[in-house]
Amino acid sequence: MTVARARRRNADDLIVGLVSVSDRASRGVYEDKGLPGLRDWLTRALASTWQAHERLIADEQAEIEHTLIELVDEVGCDLVLTTGGTGPARRDVTPEATLAVATRPMPGFGEQMRRISLEFVPTAILSRQVGVLREVTTGGVSHAALILNLPGQPKAIAETLEGLKAEDGSPRVHGIFAAVPYCIDLIDGPYIETHDAVTRAFRPKAAIRPKPRS
Repeated sequence: MTVARARRRNADDLIVGLVSVSDRASRGVYEDKGLPGLRDWLTRALASTWQAHERLIADEQAEIEHTLIELVDEVGCDLVLTTGGTGPARRDVTPEATLAVATRPMPGFGEQMRRISLEFVPTAILSRQVGVLREVTTGGVSHAALILNLPGQPKAIAETLEGLKAEDGSPRVHGIFAAVPYCIDLIDGPYIETHDAVTRAFRPKAAIRPKPRS
């Protein structure tokens, strides 16, 4: 079944795919907390317009791959955030599915995610989260998206995206989302603006868009 392509409300409307990977939550055994955690954090962090397209699926590699391809190729997402399925358990196959649909890896994202988690638990080294780009051309039009694997718990999702702050509010360990807006710039996506109190988007000075005069 073909999925309708998302329509931007303006040129910089960010189209985000949110994917929670969980056998039990997808069967209704318990309430999914991944999608609300992602949605709530983006609501706090993003100052520019955005729209979310959500999926709750089982820990099946083929299903995860299909979902990621659908969100990027058909829906037209600029950014896809997954949660769950990144540990060493035999059913944890989200990284394998993500790498299978990737055109280029972005290893720095996984490295920083583990760096953040190591501030709390030594088992952070068991995490296999990855970041990748998927680039496609359909009908002569090229499109690219950034896909990031995140932890499964809302608190860990927020810490990974937002980073850790010192007592004065300055960054102690940078969250990964600080680099996301500029990455999306570089793959010709929309210009993302954030609320600095939550996470400050970092761009080189030449890439910062002047704010309109009031």
